[in-house]
Amino acid sequence: MSYESTAQPIKIGYLFDFLLPEFYPQEMRDDLTRPFDLVFNDGMGQRIIDRPVQIVYREVEGLPKGTVKAVIDAYGELVDEGCLAVFGPHISENAVPAKEAIEERFRVPAVNVCGSDDWLGEWTFAFPQGSMTDEPIFWADLLAKGGHTEVAVLVEQSLVGQSYLANFRKAVQSKGIRIVAEAPIAQTAQDVGQAIRTVHEAKPSALVHCGFGFGIVFINPALTELDWDPPRFTSTAFQNAWINPIMWQAFMGWTGIDQYDEANSVGQAFLDRYESEYGRRPCYCVPVVNHDVANTLLHAFADAHPLSPRGVKEALERVKMLPAASGAPGTRVSLGKWTRRAWMGAGYLVARRLDPDGVNSHLVDRFGAG
Repeated sequence: MSYESTAQPIKIGYLFDFLLPEFYPQEMRDDLTRPFDLVFNDGMGQRIIDRPVQIVYREVEGLPKGTVKAVIDAYGELVDEGCLAVFGPHISENAVPAKEAIEERFRVPAVNVCGSDDWLGEWTFAFPQGSMTDEPIFWADLLAKGGHTEVAVLVEQSLVGQSYLANFRKAVQSKGIRIVAEAPIAQTAQDVGQAIRTVHEAKPSALVHCGFGFGIVFINPALTELDWDPPRFTSTAFQNAWINPIMWQAFMGWTGIDQYDEANSVGQAFLDRYESEYGRRPCYCVPVVNHDVANTLLHAFADAHPLSPRGVKEALERVKMLPAASGAPGTRVSLGKWTRRAWMGAGYLVARRLDPDGVNSHLVDRFGAG
């Protein structure tokens, strides 16, 4: 190939702010990255941009098990390697404090999936896999549909847990629902026996869990000890069920918030391509969510003039109404100068429940439907 026909690749940082366990299945690790490969390397992607894209990975242990410092240091390493944008960090506990360093030191745009509005800013965009403001409204809607008027809340002692709780207190007011008990739990898997006994004594008709998800591990066994099986609702923490069988069992019986909807034709068309390329059809949130992120970055890179961090940031602001693979049918991706949350439409979140097979889940409800 001639000198005139070649160009250096565009670099994207992919920052995992948690260490996946060693036994995490390789095929599910692949689900994190293959959507980017498909979007950037298929015929459509190559028609939109005229140079290759290289993904630079970093995996570190941020909160709740590690430190914010490890996350900020990893972001700096990706910037030093020449990344024009970074996908991550993703956990609100890490993202919110990292935002200050991104704005003051790095000034390289970041896109993530965290649910905190405090993450959003000049250089920070979100594809929120849930939202600490939106999900409590959805919980209240689900509870009201189920006829629940008195609920108890289990709250992980963290930024995530407290943010969910504050917004849930507001959301239930318009639905005539009363919170009869609030009990704190750890943000990692610890004994929750006393917390469960506390909420049980209040005699609620349903439970709500507020948090990132690791604090939920011992709730089901504690409920079993009391021979108590109330309807129970959780956040996008539900998406942690795919980490390992322990987390799957922890979320069994819970209604959680998710972003995979089998009726979304854009998502199903993407999974058709995925299955054709890799011989596997992963019917859960990660592949379709990462498709939307990759597709947005693809269009931003094509429209960035120049190909610089600021050029990419300003191009992200011009991405409008891209059909989304995640969420309910009709979900779109739009950003703007004062719009940093990507998915548009109430249906970007759906409610699902796990199946006992340890692999699949089924749709329970769509926000605003019925």
